[in-house]
Amino acid sequence: MYKKLFIFLFLSLPLLSFAQGMLTGDIFDHDNRSIKIQGATVKNLTTNSFALSDKDGHFAIAAKIGDLVSFGMSGYQTDTVYLTKLFPKNVYLRVEVNNLKAVDINGVKISPLLGNLGNPDNKQATKAVDYSKERGGLRLNLGYGKYRRDQVKVQQLEEDEMYQDEIRSNFNEEYVKSLVKFEGPGIKDFLIMYRPTVQEVKAERPFNYAYHTARAYRAWVKLPLSQRKLPSLVKPKSVN
Repeated sequence: MYKKLFIFLFLSLPLLSFAQGMLTGDIFDHDNRSIKIQGATVKNLTTNSFALSDKDGHFAIAAKIGDLVSFGMSGYQTDTVYLTKLFPKNVYLRVEVNNLKAVDINGVKISPLLGNLGNPDNKQATKAVDYSKERGGLRLNLGYGKYRRDQVKVQQLEEDEMYQDEIRSNFNEEYVKSLVKFEGPGIKDFLIMYRPTVQEVKAERPFNYAYHTARAYRAWVKLPLSQRKLPSLVKPKSVN
């Protein structure tokens, strides 16, 4: 009798854990999926609880449907998911890559002040050379006044366009539907209302689009239907 009861309780443990709300799974390297990652941080962003993966990459954390859970590890990109179910989950973390752009030396514009360097009779050119004690070295002032301001504006516009391209690639209809299973015809209004700004993306590098999208979706479903659409900026013409 006791033996049968013990067997019954032992077989019921997974079902009890599931009913209590536990998310379990394994964490792997994305490129080499035979490598299990030990010591990865699993954090429930909704409840602020966290856990670590063991030597076999296995993890278990208290969670429920609708929670946001992130998976992170030094040297890897953080992955954030919006839980739509509590089935065991395999997570594949990508190695973090530094995407610094190479400097195009051929595209650098040289100041006219440097045009006569080497000419002993030209004293104005030497003013462009500054031995700065604060910087600890030789500094060349390559631009002044309006030219320099124009260059800064151009650089800012190019940088903003780069961030806009990143936002378009990571916050779009296809991505939102795959992440939070968006339902209903209002997805275009959702994308307009909750599109991350350039300032937000600049402030957090790398920007966590999954976390932003999941939080935005939770706010969206709480809105009354009447508030799920921005008012039109075009005023209707009055009829006389």
